[in-house]
Amino acid sequence: MNNQQQQKGDNKHDKFTWTIKNFSRLNTKKLYSETFLIGGYPWRLLLFPKGNNVDYLSIYLDVADSSKLPSGWERGARFKVALINQVKSDYVVGKETRHQFNARESDWGFTSFISLRDFSDPSRGYLLNDTCIIQVEISVLDSANENQVDQATSTTVPLDSGDQARQMEMEPPQQENLKQNVTASVPLSSHVSTESIEPANNLSLLKGMSSTPTDELIDFRGLGKIEAAFVPLLEQVCSQYPSLIDCQRKRSRRFTEWAFIALGRVLHFLKTKKGKDMNDDACNHLQILWEELETFRFDLTWLEPHVQSALGMKSYLERAMQVKKLKENVSALEMERKRLKAELASAEVDLEVAKRHLAKAEEDLQERDMDVELGYGHP
Repeated sequence: MNNQQQQKGDNKHDKFTWTIKNFSRLNTKKLYSETFLIGGYPWRLLLFPKGNNVDYLSIYLDVADSSKLPSGWERGARFKVALINQVKSDYVVGKETRHQFNARESDWGFTSFISLRDFSDPSRGYLLNDTCIIQVEISVLDSANENQVDQATSTTVPLDSGDQARQMEMEPPQQENLKQNVTASVPLSSHVSTESIEPANNLSLLKGMSSTPTDELIDFRGLGKIEAAFVPLLEQVCSQYPSLIDCQRKRSRRFTEWAFIALGRVLHFLKTKKGKDMNDDACNHLQILWEELETFRFDLTWLEPHVQSALGMKSYLERAMQVKKLKENVSALEMERKRLKAELASAEVDLEVAKRHLAKAEEDLQERDMDVELGYGHP
């Protein structure tokens, strides 16, 4: 593995490049880069080569030697992680977030960075000659700006397309932005995926959310900034089930905000998906959203049947496909039976004709003694 830090470690804004060779030979659940300094603090990248309990490459930023951090230590940072495309140099897979690092939350990042299928596809250019290149760009925030970390956290609806790697590719204008200023926001209209940001323990909503432009957020009943697409869905269910709000009133504003974001994500998923969309990726994604939502202790007895029905849609589709194939097989056999039946009828007609010919030939045939001598006549 080849690692490269391009500037001095005391700069508050810097980048680090991690080149991993012989990737297919990695026989470990997780892999750390070597330690590098940015803003006077030691950092390292944490990689799950086969995914952190998901079929995606999982990448996190980690505070090195977190066990040695003094009590009360914390530092805000905004960072972007990019997976370099070695075929198309002006394309990368890039994701951005910010987080308040401390001794309890010392790692933060992306559990579902890029699907392992797309990552492993040589034609994509992210794993070439068994080598991948990961780059992180970090801005360590001043103390005066650390509150911005909490204020800006939210979530967006993850990509639903099976071709996620293509949708996550960052085109040259955004890539140039990544090089110039890590604090610049990335609009949702760009090709940069802004999937939920998750800690390495895979409980993303308990620890934070990804950044969303503030003009796309709405203050939901004074409980927190929620994505506009979630608000009408939340209004509807909270009107039907007031306990959803009541059970969160004693929680902190930030925790309540996360709780309703988690609920909004599940509702939005169920609202925007159709049964035919529930492939393996969609089912896995819904399962993750549901498990995250359950951690907030809502009374979800009204919602669980709908979620379980959606999760069961894949097996239903498989059974429906099997039934369809069986129907097609039965239809083909019926057609074959009709064909054979027609051939049998024709053969029976031919048999009757042959029998009549045989009977007539037997009538015309005079029997002879086959044992008599043939002779040649008498003189």
